[in-house]
Amino acid sequence: MVMGDIATGTDVLVIGGGPGGYVAAIRAAQHDLDVTLVEKDAYGGTCLNYGCIPSKAFITATDVAHDAGNGGVMGVVADPDIDMAAMAEWKDGVVDQLTGGVEQLCKANGVNLVEGTAAFEDEHTARIAHGGSGQGMETIEFEHAIVATGSRPIQVPGFEFETDPVWSSRDALATDSVPDELVVVGAGYIGMELSTTFAKAGADVTVVEMLEDALPGYGSDLTGVVQERAAALGIDFGFGEAAAEWESTEDGIVVTTETEDGAESTYAADKVLVAVGREPVTDTLELEATGLEPTDGGFLETDGQARTDVDHIYAVGDVAGEPMLAHTASQEGVVAAEVIAGEPAALDYQAVPSVVFTDPEIATVGMTEVEAADAGFDPVVGQMPFRANGRSLTTGNDDGFVRLVADGDDEFVLGAQIVGPDASELVAEVTLAIELGATLEDVARTIHTHPTLSEAVMEAAENARGRAIHTLNR
Repeated sequence: MVMGDIATGTDVLVIGGGPGGYVAAIRAAQHDLDVTLVEKDAYGGTCLNYGCIPSKAFITATDVAHDAGNGGVMGVVADPDIDMAAMAEWKDGVVDQLTGGVEQLCKANGVNLVEGTAAFEDEHTARIAHGGSGQGMETIEFEHAIVATGSRPIQVPGFEFETDPVWSSRDALATDSVPDELVVVGAGYIGMELSTTFAKAGADVTVVEMLEDALPGYGSDLTGVVQERAAALGIDFGFGEAAAEWESTEDGIVVTTETEDGAESTYAADKVLVAVGREPVTDTLELEATGLEPTDGGFLETDGQARTDVDHIYAVGDVAGEPMLAHTASQEGVVAAEVIAGEPAALDYQAVPSVVFTDPEIATVGMTEVEAADAGFDPVVGQMPFRANGRSLTTGNDDGFVRLVADGDDEFVLGAQIVGPDASELVAEVTLAIELGATLEDVARTIHTHPTLSEAVMEAAENARGRAIHTLNR
């Protein structure tokens, strides 16, 4: 400890106030542990402040404008005008409400909140550097620590985010104006979500991607529906191209890309959004003081109880590796807190839903048919197209389908792949079915409200059993 430091002690030190950290802190405090949560930026972390929530706010708002402007087939004729500054102000209000709520919940549960940047001094001590002139340092001794420092956008050489025309996803979600022309580098979930958002807001969007398809990792039958809708919005794609450089022009910038064989293409733009993935934030923690060594990618390896190689130090969320999802981080935070409290908690990743909030949405959970077969099952598959679902037709969004995968012997539900309206909501039913060990018959015999999109889940279950009524059986 340095002379002049303030020294305090705590049962549980949580570093990072995102969806993994603040949830862990609250749950640990609910077990009557003394908990200190250190956050250097804003409570709620990247998800609430600069990612999940602001992006969904922009997605929803631009959907409203797009749907209104394309409602002629329903007899609704409108020419909406987007005020991006007003939209950004509304988005900020949503974010402020949620982040303020996180802070209040932490305080109400007795969590000690400390603003600053934490770094380890040894296995049981951390130093907190407080922001601002003259704020000084603080030393905290802890029995247990939970690392929940999250992730940050990966930078592409030559496309550093501090340069004005180059956007990170955080920059894009902080804008109060729409660029006339936008180049997006990366066709992963962040790139595709924001491409769709800005296209609906009026930008001419071009997406360049090193691979040959958008949303790598999802099946082409899912992503194909999204790419077709993106093309209909006017989004252009340059597949097999890597961003090489950019330069300023009198009218904006020009982005140059290269293929593997050296062929170049150029794209004019006002802004370039780099969305090629995220990397864990562990380099600021001085982990060597604890004896912890991150992987080559910067992640902290953990066991089934979120414990690192140092038994009393845990890691949750993006720093612990895939799946890098906010809801996974929260569950890992709960498990870490309960293990520290002496509860018999453990992580279970068999039913972790993954969602892409594109137009239409994609949602998956559990196994695909191929994965089920590789795991030794004899899978059966049922599918229900939204074009045969009454509710989807009444919304004007009938692209896509619900697909269920089950074990052919006992009919236990193993997974689902959904592309279409409200896929993010529909996947919850299948996630619960997998978690509870439900069968196709359980899902099919559950009475679903008519007319709803959820009926497509029921019909997919019936289709897998060869008993569907509203679509042809396979």
